[in-house]
Amino acid sequence: MNEIFRLIDANLNRLKEGIRVVEDIERYIFNNQPLSLRLKQLRHQATYSNKKLLKYRDIKKDVLKESIESEKKRATLEEIMSANIKRSQEASRVLEEAFKLIDSSWSERFKKIRYELYDIEKELSLQKTLHHSD
Repeated sequence: MNEIFRLIDANLNRLKEGIRVVEDIERYIFNNQPLSLRLKQLRHQATYSNKKLLKYRDIKKDVLKESIESEKKRATLEEIMSANIKRSQEASRVLEEAFKLIDSSWSERFKKIRYELYDIEKELSLQKTLHHSD
C-alpha cells in the first residue's frame, strides 16, 4: 500500500508543473495578472507534504520516463498551454482517486482543483478565440 505514495508523488509533480507552465505563459507573455494569480493560488493548493513521497520516488524504475514523439513537439503557445492544462487535469484526477485510499478530504481538494482547471481551460479557449479575432 505504501507504493501509492509513488503514484501521488509523480502526479503532484505533474499537476504543479503543468499549472506552472500555463501560469508563466499567462504571466510573462500575456501579462494576464488575474489568471496568473488564479493559477498560482491553485498550484499552492496542490501542496501535500509527507516524507513517504520522496521515500517511494523511483525515477530509475519509471517504465515510461522517455517522451513519446507527440510530447517532443509543439507548434504554438496555445498547444503548450493546452497540453499542460490537460496534463494537470489528468494528474488531479489520479490524485483524487489515490487519496480516496488515504484521506477523503484531500481527495475532495483534488476534485475541486480538477474542476477549477476545467473552468480555466474554458477561459483560455475563449481568450484564444478573442486573440484570433483581432
